[in-house]
Amino acid sequence: MLRVPGREERPPLRIVISDPSAKGLELKVKVKGIDDESIAYTDSMKKTKEVERTELPKVKMSSKLAQKLGLDEVGVVTLSFRSEGSKTNVPAKVIIDDSVPENEVWAHKALVSEAAGSDEAEAYVFKAKAWQIAVPDDVAIRLAGLKIGDEFDGVLIGMPGITMRITGGTDASGFPMHPGLPGSVRRKIVLSGPPGFHPQKEGERRKKTVRGNRVPDPRAERRKTSLAQLNIIIVRRAEQKAAVQQ
Repeated sequence: MLRVPGREERPPLRIVISDPSAKGLELKVKVKGIDDESIAYTDSMKKTKEVERTELPKVKMSSKLAQKLGLDEVGVVTLSFRSEGSKTNVPAKVIIDDSVPENEVWAHKALVSEAAGSDEAEAYVFKAKAWQIAVPDDVAIRLAGLKIGDEFDGVLIGMPGITMRITGGTDASGFPMHPGLPGSVRRKIVLSGPPGFHPQKEGERRKKTVRGNRVPDPRAERRKTSLAQLNIIIVRRAEQKAAVQQ
């Protein structure tokens, strides 16, 4: 993270990625923990209460299982480890490996141990609907200037060739970006609906604080007012869908 003398350190920008094509299909599989450097579970892949992961863990599965789940070039799944009274969901990037049995998913043993308390466990796997990562300031700087509705190549966040569209975000105080407000500063404006206001009765309007529709340069932001979360969706155009189906 870039440091500015005399300024309180900001947490990294958190990006929430949504995949509108993800449906409700869940399959029960055996998740086997293995010692494989190609899917090593590094500190940057771990999420804690204090620190957000900066990259997704990797898992291996067969092409047949990936096809059943409807995976495409995005290739992100959620592993849901469930036991009595608890559930641990882990988003992961898929590597296709047809040496993996169709009813299994292979993950690094450190990941499985952390999520399930053993080297092997049953879990439900499904195409991920949403996941989040934190990005360093150099990535946030490259996103600066884009606004709600703008699109960019996912190479910026480790997903090359995937088109992303900005849909909104919130700052460290919880104030949302508003598509109708130019710039990146906070303003009080009269709202009749979200984001920023949810009317309780028809025709209700309120003056609320929101921030502009543009992603700011993090170097100009202060901790208490900085953009904390940016929401994006994956865009699939008709020609992309046709190519995947062929």
